[in-house]
Amino acid sequence: MNSPISDRAVRERSLDRAAIQRMGEEGQPVQLIDCDLEEADLSELTLDGWLFERCDLRNADLTSAKLDGTAWQSCRASQANFSSADLSDARFFSSDLNNSDFRMAILHAASFENCKLTGADLSEARAIDVRFAETLLISARLPAFSFHKQQLTKIDFSHAEMRKCDFRKAIFDECSLRDANLEGARFDGADLRGADLGGLRLIDARPFRGATISPSQASELLGELGLKVV
Repeated sequence: MNSPISDRAVRERSLDRAAIQRMGEEGQPVQLIDCDLEEADLSELTLDGWLFERCDLRNADLTSAKLDGTAWQSCRASQANFSSADLSDARFFSSDLNNSDFRMAILHAASFENCKLTGADLSEARAIDVRFAETLLISARLPAFSFHKQQLTKIDFSHAEMRKCDFRKAIFDECSLRDANLEGARFDGADLRGADLGGLRLIDARPFRGATISPSQASELLGELGLKVV
């Protein structure tokens, strides 16, 4: 992503809540580049349209912040708290969001590309048309997310909590569902030939009814019963 350079660009500064509030007083988006916001309290602030590039937001508190249309490029935001924040139309690129908290956040039309979301908690997030691509969601919590009709490319869902997710008619390309919790998930019409289904037992295969799998995947499942596909 090449973010547009804002007329209000701030570079290489260590910023706290008071500094961010002063910048936002004019009501215009600001571009922060290489800024230090580690552990900053940005809760409930209105930062719609702001651009964050290579910023450090580790352990930052953005609870209930208004972050509509924000862009995040190459940021470090592990263990950041985005709970109940409005991230509608937000775009995350190449950012470390490991163990971050997005519980009850608004993620309508948000996108995550080439990001790390290992251990992230997205429980109860409002997430209509949220998109992930080339992203690690290992051990993440995404119960009841909808991926209906989506093209899923290079996403690692291994060990993720994905109960009641909607994967109907989704296409998996170089993805992993290894050891994910898929209880109650729906896969009607999904193409799983590009997914790693390792750890799946035939007894657990009911949610995949109506999905397409490859002969090799079928062979692995039947192998658990001691059967060989020739």
